[in-house]
Amino acid sequence: MVKESARGGGRFTVVDPATGEAVADAPDQGPREVDAAVARAHAAWPGWRADPAARSAALHAAADAVTATGDALAPLLTREQGKPLAESYAEVARTAARLRYFADLAPESRRIEDGRPVRGEIHWRPLGPVAAIVPWNFPLQLASAKFAPALAAGNTVVLKPSPFTPLATRLLASVLAAALPEDVLTVVTGREPLGARLVAHPGIRHVTFTGSPATGRAVAAGAAASLARVTLELGGNDAAILLEDVDVERIADRLFWAAFRNCGQICMAVKRVYAPAGRYSEVVEALAARAKDVVVGPGLDPATRLGPLNNAPQLRRVERYTAQALAAGARAATGGHRMPGPGHFFAPTILADVPPDTPVVTEEQFGPVLPVLPYDRLDDAVEAANGTAYGLGGSVWGSDLDRAEAVAGRLECGTAWINHHAELSLAQPFAGLGNSGVGIAGGPWAFYGNLQPFVVHRPQPHAEGPAA
Repeated sequence: MVKESARGGGRFTVVDPATGEAVADAPDQGPREVDAAVARAHAAWPGWRADPAARSAALHAAADAVTATGDALAPLLTREQGKPLAESYAEVARTAARLRYFADLAPESRRIEDGRPVRGEIHWRPLGPVAAIVPWNFPLQLASAKFAPALAAGNTVVLKPSPFTPLATRLLASVLAAALPEDVLTVVTGREPLGARLVAHPGIRHVTFTGSPATGRAVAAGAAASLARVTLELGGNDAAILLEDVDVERIADRLFWAAFRNCGQICMAVKRVYAPAGRYSEVVEALAARAKDVVVGPGLDPATRLGPLNNAPQLRRVERYTAQALAAGARAATGGHRMPGPGHFFAPTILADVPPDTPVVTEEQFGPVLPVLPYDRLDDAVEAANGTAYGLGGSVWGSDLDRAEAVAGRLECGTAWINHHAELSLAQPFAGLGNSGVGIAGGPWAFYGNLQPFVVHRPQPHAEGPAA
């Protein structure tokens, strides 16, 4: 049996989560490779920052190259990550779309009008080399969410993917290399302490990271050594509140997939459902019916709708949280167990009668397990939705949209949806509160997050004549 990330000769093995078999090896790089990558990024930066028009053209060419290589990227992504092939193609398409979006952004200078006899103007300058550290749930999409705005702003990027999913990222980098100048984007692969070395490197000016709160705190501490800017997207425990007038059958499919797409491995997935006590059984049964019917299997099988969890540690985490809930009195309306056979498969699970203080409710389970909790008073549901350390997203579901929007306005999170969930535009900000992170991803906010304001003050000519 091939072990996950088994070292040997400066390389490590990447495992197919659907079979447990080896996919390929990747370089297990260390401090010298990080130092060299950062040095090359510094050397490439002056030329890259100097010509905005050339940057835009290069990023558009990069997007075209990604689109043209989709038939190679998507199957490789499925083999190392596990998601259904259709979702891998969607991830490739989103990567190309994000490159095109940021390729068309340019910083806007602005004059300061404050009544003083000087003309002040705000300009924008790139920061320098950026470290981008990406998790295993959306390797390409989250990588592009970091490198596309950074590159568009005139920075260079050193990108480190998860050791569970480095292969498609390495292929992506080779595809982009044909469109981008040398060393503008560099990929380093390996296990810890590779990431720690990168974030603490004195040559890095911005660290952008997606992952767990615990690792995010370590990243922030490492970046503090050189006072690098940090952007941390640290996950969520999103709640969905169903109102009394909700049409359960009409919204059940959307609600189910908002929780279970990518096997629940999405930071902004629905991870808790609060249903009115009078509708509770109906909601549990509707979600359980969909969980029982969904086709689970290898992502390369066209019939598969739900793949495996990406890695064995995550499978153990989901299994532990589910077992704790069942031991505390929860009931599995369906699922509740690891599936037999090879691979990291866990049965799609709907939990009812869950004690609200169990970890599957209070923490981010990040898997195909959804607790459904009843409420008697709407105020109690809102309080419970806001009652964890996270604040990434939330949603409200009901027939009266005005009322649903009013309830959504009470959620303490960065994004609230009404009658849908986990859908983002490339042009919108994406941020959270508390353990969900620091900084803003998405849209112009991500672009300006990779820039430094530069203010120029120039005396105005005196009214009586030109200045001496």
